[in-house]
Amino acid sequence: MQRLIIKGGKRLCGEIKVQGAKNSALPLLAGCLLAEGRTALTRCPELSDVFAACRILNELGCKCSFRGNVVTTDTSGAEGFRISDGLMREMRSSIVFMGAVLGRTGRCELSYPGGCELGPRPIDMHITALRQLGVKITEEHGRISCTCPRGIRGAVIDLPFPSVGATENIMLAAVCGEGETVIRNAAREPEVRDLADFLNRCGGDIRGAGCSTIRINGVKKLRGCDFEVMPDRIAAATFMSAAASTGGEIGLLGVRCDDIRAVTAVFEEMGAAVYCSADSIYISCARPLRAVRMIRTMPYPGFPTDAQAVVMASLATARGSSIISENIFESRYRHVDELVRMGANIKTSGRTAVIEGVERLYGANVMAHELRGGAALVVAALGAEGISCVSGVQYIDRGYEQIERSFTSLGAEAVRNS
Repeated sequence: MQRLIIKGGKRLCGEIKVQGAKNSALPLLAGCLLAEGRTALTRCPELSDVFAACRILNELGCKCSFRGNVVTTDTSGAEGFRISDGLMREMRSSIVFMGAVLGRTGRCELSYPGGCELGPRPIDMHITALRQLGVKITEEHGRISCTCPRGIRGAVIDLPFPSVGATENIMLAAVCGEGETVIRNAAREPEVRDLADFLNRCGGDIRGAGCSTIRINGVKKLRGCDFEVMPDRIAAATFMSAAASTGGEIGLLGVRCDDIRAVTAVFEEMGAAVYCSADSIYISCARPLRAVRMIRTMPYPGFPTDAQAVVMASLATARGSSIISENIFESRYRHVDELVRMGANIKTSGRTAVIEGVERLYGANVMAHELRGGAALVVAALGAEGISCVSGVQYIDRGYEQIERSFTSLGAEAVRNS
């Protein structure tokens, strides 16, 4: 099992280009299945989850290659509709292929998805919405079978919660369907807008992405295109957290500040100096950090749940008491016990965490249990006194391109070994 060995206490300085967004690349790869001919996704991050998505495309008969952050697909022979259990279990986002496969072939067979354990994340909304589009769905022994006897037909769908995955699945299924589909209470995340922009570039007709109501007018077919994956706002938040943890001063290049206003506002409340331009963010954390009154994770444009753990790691040494309320997932404090091993003073009760800032953290042997919690341990280790060993690196690799190299380029001492 690979581990990260990190010698903390090195102040991070310099500039770094932010990778393409994991949470956008995965639905975009599913969307490639709908486009006839060749499609090229540039700025696609080299992540284990992205590799898993490419394997799903290959299993479905799509030719898929990955070189130099460019994924190229050719759907000329993509007639498959079954996704194996093994591939479905590799990541949670695999469920987004359900809408894409249905949109291409009119049928789909797959199992329940895997991914990080963050508490119950039912796909009921996905299934209910697709049924409204005319899909017949049966479940037996963990396998889900879907057919569209009359094709995908437009409908008005009211989501009980603005689920990103359900919104994306509806868009993928309906973009080549018949008639108009309206999604009410749709997710507003930038990744949803990115998917809509991609599908429209391919010839789709989707309006309102980024708002609570999305309208999809079905088209007969999509064609391949070249498209750049949006920057990863959670990776940006991770680098900002590391700068705060180490008292550093860094510039993030190729990032959209508007996508993470809720995060930059928290760092400003902590006492960091944050400057934004059209495609970069500069953060300086030369002064001691202050606690923040309350962080509540919420759907976009609220504070993102994926940034909760990394920001908590930087708050561990902020002066005063901070409170975090996790309103999206039930089990998203699995990193807390590991931070406590490093000297943090954090108490949790249900969905609430109270962080009492300590003077410093200390190096320790810690274990990542999921993606963002693992990144939080790296952030804490970078600012801690002494050497830390972070195990469970396979989780971190699901969302970050060679995270140790990124931080080493900013002056950290971090190596990977087995």
